[in-house]
Amino acid sequence: MPEYDAIVVGSGPNGLSAGITLAQAGAKVLLVEARDTVGGGTRTAELTLPDFHHDICSAIHPLAIASPFFKNLPLDQFGLEWVQPDAPAGHPLDNGDAIIVEHDIIKTAESLGADADTYKHLVGALSDNSDKLLNDFLAPLKIPRYPLQFGLFGMGALLPASLFSKLVFREERTRAMFAGMAAHAIQPLESPATAAFGLLLLMLTHSVGWAMAKGGSHAISKAMAGYFESLGGTIQTNFEVTSLADLPPSKKILFDLTPRQIVAIAGDALPSQYRKRLSNYRYGAGVFKIDYALSDPIPWQNPDLARAGTVHLGGTLEEIAFSERLCTQGIHADNPYVLVAQHSLFDDTRVPAGKHTLWAYCHVPHGSTRDMTEQIENQLERYAPNFRDVVLARHTMNTVEMANYNANYIGGDINGGIQDLRQLFTRPVARWSPYTTPNEQLYICSSSTPPGGGVHGMCGYYGAKEVLKTL
Repeated sequence: MPEYDAIVVGSGPNGLSAGITLAQAGAKVLLVEARDTVGGGTRTAELTLPDFHHDICSAIHPLAIASPFFKNLPLDQFGLEWVQPDAPAGHPLDNGDAIIVEHDIIKTAESLGADADTYKHLVGALSDNSDKLLNDFLAPLKIPRYPLQFGLFGMGALLPASLFSKLVFREERTRAMFAGMAAHAIQPLESPATAAFGLLLLMLTHSVGWAMAKGGSHAISKAMAGYFESLGGTIQTNFEVTSLADLPPSKKILFDLTPRQIVAIAGDALPSQYRKRLSNYRYGAGVFKIDYALSDPIPWQNPDLARAGTVHLGGTLEEIAFSERLCTQGIHADNPYVLVAQHSLFDDTRVPAGKHTLWAYCHVPHGSTRDMTEQIENQLERYAPNFRDVVLARHTMNTVEMANYNANYIGGDINGGIQDLRQLFTRPVARWSPYTTPNEQLYICSSSTPPGGGVHGMCGYYGAKEVLKTL
């Protein structure tokens, strides 16, 4: 008899979500993790100096708060606390101006000049229907449960972000702010459906906020692991899987891994044609990341930026679009779009008294090994003169080092595969259920399945639901 009903390989948020869903149904579940701690993209470590705690990858979590799955988990009982910054996001411009995206949609709209009414009505309609939209958006391709709301969202969401912003907004500063949001897509802003990323993130700023986990992102994975074990689940760390033979007997196996790793592990257990289709799966651009220990807060030229948990650096729509386009052409931008998170302004448990951290990364070509420290710091100095004067220490990771840290980050791709229109709902292959494989024992539950990247657990939830149909 199999020792387990199911084994989950990989302990990122999706692997943990799959394990929890199965254990809630009474299944005997083993979760195995190659590293010495669970978490995948939600880990925290002292990367620079003692007592400076840095999120290694994912750092700000609007989708976690909004996730239909996470909302039903008692993670607060296992130590998870959310911290909301004064304002979700900021976007500085060269003249000392900055757009601050507030929790309050009216206050945000009033700062956008001629775009005030447009923003208020467009984003307000999304925010008012966020629960309905997320029910359909954070799911595999299906007939929408709320077709009217989903259709209204899709009319703009399917457009390229660059075109959408020019059609909808009149102010250059509003267009710049929208570009900063949409560039989370890690694609050229001329690509179809990149507007969806900007609209989704703006919706979340006003519906749930862009929160951070108190103490670090590892608090999310620790709470999920604690809840999983309370349900009777078993976790084994330092358990690297190189073939199916490494695993104890089980009825089902779920992979919180990307297609390339699954092919390497499963081998002939999958039909050759299906393996070929997995091998053709497309990975996207990578990231170059810097974590800083700081003596003081960032000396922003516009002090209002100190109110924002996340800051997008890159200037105008045209500048951001240019840097993202270069990245996917295999060219490193001299003035890259940079994402910044300033956790310690709102969570002093991460740092020694009076000190601060900074989390920053830019997009780079897939597999890049170039050091982008100078380019990132030039962008920081552009909006925060004398930034380098407050730097105590740095820790950098290029795409190879990111992949060494987390094997799911193939070529530095933190989303488990490019999330363009071709591969958004058909990841990893076009199939009636993307979580199943031709082998009835093997399933996929990683961000390489719908709805893709982000800390929301929905890939793991839907993968586990498929298992429960036949378990």
